[in-house]
Amino acid sequence: MKNYDCSVVVVGAGPAGLAAAVSAKKNGAENVIVIERENRMGGILKQCIHAGFGLQYFGEELTGPEYAEKFMDLAKKAGIEFMLNTTAIEIKDKTLICINPSGVVKIHFGALVLAMGCRERTRANLMIPGSRPAGIYTAGTAQKLINVFGHDIGKEVVILGSGDIGMIMARRLSLGGAKVKAVIEIMPYLAGLVRNKLQCLDDFNIPLMLSHTVVDISGVDRVESVTVAPVDENRRPIMEKAKVIPCDTLLLSVGLIPENELTRSAEVTLSGITKGAVVNQYKQTDKPYIFACGNVLHVNDLVDHVSHESEDAGKFAALYAAGELESAEETAVKPGEGVRYVCPQKMAATEADVDLYFRTAAPGRNTTLTISDDTGVLVTKKLSRTTPGTIEKLTLPGDLAKNVRSKIVVRAEHQEV
Repeated sequence: MKNYDCSVVVVGAGPAGLAAAVSAKKNGAENVIVIERENRMGGILKQCIHAGFGLQYFGEELTGPEYAEKFMDLAKKAGIEFMLNTTAIEIKDKTLICINPSGVVKIHFGALVLAMGCRERTRANLMIPGSRPAGIYTAGTAQKLINVFGHDIGKEVVILGSGDIGMIMARRLSLGGAKVKAVIEIMPYLAGLVRNKLQCLDDFNIPLMLSHTVVDISGVDRVESVTVAPVDENRRPIMEKAKVIPCDTLLLSVGLIPENELTRSAEVTLSGITKGAVVNQYKQTDKPYIFACGNVLHVNDLVDHVSHESEDAGKFAALYAAGELESAEETAVKPGEGVRYVCPQKMAATEADVDLYFRTAAPGRNTTLTISDDTGVLVTKKLSRTTPGTIEKLTLPGDLAKNVRSKIVVRAEHQEV
């Protein structure tokens, strides 16, 4: 058994973990260790070969691997230590227990940053009826098979779910010569970014079927067809209007689940909506030495947001490890009318600006976003359009934040649907 001591340990070497590690080192952490279960750093970015990353953070358009490489270079220059092929299995007090090919590793730390990312929902999670032939993939698995390993997964494809990865894979498959028959979405609105619909579906004449779902899969050795039906206002299939779409491949882009098994081992409180940890604006959980960031905290739509959020986690983890982050009275932050969730869910007393990230509950136009407490409205922002597929941000200025002592509520009021 090997034992290590460090100021800050980060679990996950994806975009969140890399940004958190670099930030921790920049803010005074003497030694930072990053744990990664795969044999390469970069996380999901390794297979995202399309452009569109880095526009906000770096001010230039990059592919996923290019974005990851910039952070890898920063991490190496900062002298951060990486443990690849190493899986974290348990947190006990201020000790992280891991395993790798050489055996058990114990890392004693001052602060811990969780950046494990997400896994995809599968057919089993959705309980789609039908046979069990070959040709059914999650969109992320298909992306890895095509972009990393160079495999051909099918020629006639139906995609269930309008998540960003699903729409991006619709474009990728079309460019590779496959025919994407349709993208099926059970909700009456898009699940991903509008820009991906325009660039990936509209530009390639791929039909988007809203308020529809897959109700059956047919085929013995290989998928032969799927049955698609519209749904009513309660999302129940209207079977008399069902139709069969012949295809040899079904991709599932039906949401992500934060990988919080490790978080549960530390008995950190999780949100029932985001499925990530409950944190304050420092990304600090109710275990004060544990911080969380990136998609393991809440599912983001842009990697640029992940980097900014993770820099906060790394910074305050370093300050905590150095004994410079003092505990403070916390105020609850709640979603109000028109808002699905808000992150962070708590706000520690502060004189600094506090960024609140949230998703609206439904799409709408001419939307008024507000932050309020018992005294009234504190911040207002007007947007011409909002959708649940896009994360919104409101900033509570420090001069207002320092006086808040009652529950904070974020609301979204639509003038048009």
